[in-house]
Amino acid sequence: MKNILILANSEMVKHFVLWVGKSQSVGKHYYITCSNHSDASLLKETPNLSFLEEDPTSFLKLKNIMNRVSFSVVFIVMSSREEGVYSYRNVRLLYPKLRIIFVSKWDDMKMDDDNLKIININELLATHLYMHLPDVPIIAKYIGFGHGDIMEVLIPFGSTYAYRHVGSLSHRKWRIAAIYRDDKQILPNSATMIKPNDRLIIVGNHLLLEEVYKRMTMRKGLFPEPFGKNLYLIVDVDQDKDDILVQVNEAIFLVNQLPNSKLYIRVVHMNISDILEVLRGFETDKIKLLDGYSDNNLFETIDYDTIHYEVGLFLVNHKLFKTDLKEMLYVQKRAIYLFGETSLFDIQKAIVLMGEERAMESLSSSVFDLSEILGLPLSLCNYDPEGEFSDKKNIVEHYESLSSLYNQNIMIEERRFNPIMKLRELDEVLHIIPMDRSIFKKPIANFFSRNISHYFLGVKKHPQLLIPIEE
Repeated sequence: MKNILILANSEMVKHFVLWVGKSQSVGKHYYITCSNHSDASLLKETPNLSFLEEDPTSFLKLKNIMNRVSFSVVFIVMSSREEGVYSYRNVRLLYPKLRIIFVSKWDDMKMDDDNLKIININELLATHLYMHLPDVPIIAKYIGFGHGDIMEVLIPFGSTYAYRHVGSLSHRKWRIAAIYRDDKQILPNSATMIKPNDRLIIVGNHLLLEEVYKRMTMRKGLFPEPFGKNLYLIVDVDQDKDDILVQVNEAIFLVNQLPNSKLYIRVVHMNISDILEVLRGFETDKIKLLDGYSDNNLFETIDYDTIHYEVGLFLVNHKLFKTDLKEMLYVQKRAIYLFGETSLFDIQKAIVLMGEERAMESLSSSVFDLSEILGLPLSLCNYDPEGEFSDKKNIVEHYESLSSLYNQNIMIEERRFNPIMKLRELDEVLHIIPMDRSIFKKPIANFFSRNISHYFLGVKKHPQLLIPIEE
């Protein structure tokens, strides 16, 4: 749960609170201090919205609030400049590095603080009016082909592209030509990091840029978003009944951590087992058993189910996955959970083994999402027998930035280990893996490979989560 504190006493806060109240975002709770509760009289308290009838300029009262709850960001929306500055100083006395958004109507408001964002409402209004003037392009209408091959994209907070490096986004059909940040132009190189509120000038094939724009501006949702909404367990009844029940219970445990998701169970080889009646006993409003298909058209059935049931995560055992099913599931571009010899109930932490930069940054938002949902400590492990750690500095910077943004701790491990041997030694971990076509190569093709991801599927000790990445 991410807690957001809004210190307010201005007329503007009524409108701000109305927008906050309309928010459908999951996993956030807003605390609003209003010295006069009538300031927010248009809204009632909701499960994600609480009002605190406290003076936001009082240091002692603010200290009591912030000692009770850990906040990831503070908004200051004051009608008086003096009260706004007092509130800011009080927050800084308590938390020197906490992110603050300061709403200002005073043009000379300046503060030397890297963790402070000042939003000038006069400038904001002028910019908004300017964007409504005729002939002001969102795309470059009169440069290039003039139909979207040059485009400006604003990176919102929560974008899966925020805090990624330009080099991890390279594509032969489009490029990031410039970044505008804090009234400055940046001509990026591969090590330049993209940040929220950056305006990117992107150049490339206009049809491809339309899709890039959608991905960049899409806000991160709680896992299994953005791949889909629901969980889909594929049960192979041609296995021990106890193993089946363990897998079903793991799937139920996982779906119960996701308030907006449902679990659909599809049974394979159901003609040779009486397990169906047992599985029907698990059905609830969140759990649905699917039947009525022939094994001969399993792939067509799964393909239909994926769209119809908004599947975001497949759950399957290793044996079934290593059949032709793996190729079919890979094409769906959804996350895949592979059951391990260790049950999910016994898992103590989530780990990611460092690999190629593009892959590591592509799966990072899902990694933080899932570790928060399951309440698991997160470790980013750079295991290298040669001790070559410096070439992974961009990956470390990216994950540390997200750790600060999401108010979630991460352990960075750099050790001289053989990664696969070390992975086999670890106990009670969930191994999160970037999924591209390379990890499905045949063992003989992997024999001389130095890419450690080629060997991950051979380690069955731990449950594994495969996250599809951009290729």
